Amino acid sequence: MQHVNIEIKAACKDHDRIREILENHQADFKGIDHQVDTYFRVTSGRLKLREGNIENNLIHYVRENQEGPKQADITLFKTAFGSGLKDILTKSLGILTVVDKLREIYFIGNVKFHLDKVEGLGTFVEIEAIGEDENADKEQLLRQCHHYLTLFGIPDEDLIAGSYSDMLLSVK
Repeated sequence: MQHVNIEIKAACKDHDRIREILENHQADFKGIDHQVDTYFRVTSGRLKLREGNIENNLIHYVRENQEGPKQADITLFKTAFGSGLKDILTKSLGILTVVDKLREIYFIGNVKFHLDKVEGLGTFVEIEAIGEDENADKEQLLRQCHHYLTLFGIPDEDLIAGSYSDMLLSVK
C-alpha cells in the first residue's frame, strides 16, 4: 500500500497535557504498542521492520530531514510477528540500528497521533496527517498538521528534523 503522509515529530515533556487535549477532542485511543523498529542498511530512503503488539509492518519511506511538517512517501506491507522476515532482511541487508519504544496511538479522522517513550532518547509526540494514496491533497494534510501543532502549543525549538534512528545513530 502506497500513500503520502505529512508528519511532525517533536520533543514532549508533558504527555499528560497532550493526552488530555486528545481526549477533549474525542480522539480514538487504539492502545499502547511496544514497538521494536529494526532499520536495515539500504541505498535509498529508509527500510524498517516494525514488530509490535498492535502494529506489524515492513515500511519503506523517503522523507527529508527538516524541522516542522515534512512529506513522507511510504510503502507499507503488513507482516506477522515472528514471521522470519527479520532474519532474511538481517542476513541480506544488515541492521543499521534498532529503535525500542512504547507508543500510545490515537486517531482523529485521518490524523494519527503518537505519544512515544523511546529507549535511550526520551519522550516525543508525533502528528501524522495520512493521505489515502499517493495523490492525496498535500496542502490539506499540511493544514491539518499545523492545526494540531498550534493546538498542542508545540514550540519551534522542540521540533525534530530526523528520525529516531538518526537520533540513536548520532549518540552512538
